[in-house]
Amino acid sequence: MSRRLMNISGTFNVLRLFYNPSLCLPHHTVSTFDQLPTPLSKAFPTRNGEKKPDIRAVVLDKDNCFAVPRQNHVSAQNVSTLEELKKAYPGSRLLIVSNSAGTNSDPGYAEAELLERNTGVKVLRHTTKKPGCHGEIMDYFRAAPDAGVTSASQVAVVGDRLFTDVLMANMMGAHGVWVKDGVVPDYGLLSRFEKGLEAFLTRRGYVAPEPKSQFE
Repeated sequence: MSRRLMNISGTFNVLRLFYNPSLCLPHHTVSTFDQLPTPLSKAFPTRNGEKKPDIRAVVLDKDNCFAVPRQNHVSAQNVSTLEELKKAYPGSRLLIVSNSAGTNSDPGYAEAELLERNTGVKVLRHTTKKPGCHGEIMDYFRAAPDAGVTSASQVAVVGDRLFTDVLMANMMGAHGVWVKDGVVPDYGLLSRFEKGLEAFLTRRGYVAPEPKSQFE
C-alpha cells in the first residue's frame, strides 16, 4: 500500500455536505498565500459596526498552500508572508497541520521534523487526517498557555482544499481561508470540482456558517 494512505476522514466527513453544502464555503478567499493579510483578522468583514474577529491562532496547511506539494520547505514567493505570520502569531499561536507531515503516513515523523526545521513553525502530530482532526487541534491550543485561545472562533484555518481545510474550519467553528490557486496550478478533477461547486453555491446565495463561540 502507498505510504500516502487513503484519507478515510475526508471521505467520511465530505458526506456532511449533502446535508449542509455551506460547510465547504470559506469566510475569505485569496488566490495565493502571499496575498494573505496580516493580521488575519483584516480578512473578515464585519456587519452593523461589529468588531473584527479576534483571531489569536492560525492553522496552516502545507501542500500547495505555502509549499509545493510533497516538498517540506516554503516556496520562495511565500517566505516573507510566512515570516509576517510568525511575527503576528508567535510561538504556539501558529501551527502547521498537514495531511502528510505529522500523520501516520509520516514514518517516525521525519517529514514533520524537517518541516519544523525549515519553517520554524510547530507541526501537529495527529492520528486522524483533516478534516477529522479538529479535536486534536483544539487540544493542542488548549494545552498551549501562550496561544491564549479560549474559543474556536479565535482560530483561522488557511488551506487550498475546500473538502479538507475549509470543511474542517467550519466543523470546528473557526474561520476558513481558502487559498484558491495555490503555489502551482492544480488541474486535477478534485480541484476543478471544488472550484465549480464553490462558484455554484455562491451564485445560489449560500454563505459559510458563522464561526462558533465555544469549543465542542
